[in-house]
Amino acid sequence: MSIKIITDSTSDLPLDLAESLGVTIVPANVIFGQEQFKDRIEMSPAQFYQRLVDSPVHPTTSAPSIGQFVEAYESVAPDADGIVSVHVSAKLSATYNAAVQASEQVSLDCPIEVIDSEQATFGLGLPVIAAATSAAEGADFDTVVKVARSANERSRCIALFDTLEYLQRGGRIGKAQAMVGSILRIKPMIIVQDGEVQPLGKARTYAKGLAQIQQVARDFGPAENLCVMYSTDEDAARQLADSISDLLPEGQDPIVAPLGPGVGAHVGPGAVGIVSLTASTGE
Repeated sequence: MSIKIITDSTSDLPLDLAESLGVTIVPANVIFGQEQFKDRIEMSPAQFYQRLVDSPVHPTTSAPSIGQFVEAYESVAPDADGIVSVHVSAKLSATYNAAVQASEQVSLDCPIEVIDSEQATFGLGLPVIAAATSAAEGADFDTVVKVARSANERSRCIALFDTLEYLQRGGRIGKAQAMVGSILRIKPMIIVQDGEVQPLGKARTYAKGLAQIQQVARDFGPAENLCVMYSTDEDAARQLADSISDLLPEGQDPIVAPLGPGVGAHVGPGAVGIVSLTASTGE
């Protein structure tokens, strides 16, 4: 018996990594016109971005259903001493609310803690990894919950976009709306803060934008874990990861991972981001 970790696909955890950590992922839905796909299960990131570029139809997304969460909780419960379910910000998606309602509907022999990460993509993914690692080390339910909440508080997600068009179309633009209309050939930068997308700055070129988000990551200080995410430019992401790897403990490398369809529908091609799980002060 152990503590089971559940998250949703907007965590952007690659499926093989999730499997190795024992994390169950409940997929969001990606919709092109009349066609619906389960994020990463029925449509990979590579397939999604190719279709995003080629299709005249702008994709939309929808949260997993309450029923999907009920099924997930019931599937892991027989081998669980507790379930810790960590999800994308409730201000960005209905996913958290669906998970809460599912937790109230099921009748299980173990407790469920549903946590609003107030983050997205690997801003959620790194706390999930921290919680799963704690569970794998044999921590009890309360300790894993504490680890997840501590990691959420230390998770910093920033990104450089080629355009805010996709974020605006998807209705997730939040306070970054202030940058729309003033941007002519300017590369916008955002930060996920207080559960929503907020403006971080603007750069005149993509290269200058990369340099700026690298500096912001450095300003966050030493990291317990790092991830560089990308939508379509893996080479830029890997170069960026190399440039900030010294923020991690010696011998540890940043994760480099694609933004999945559930997030990609809102960021578009050319996006790159950094998530820093800042080092714990031990308090």
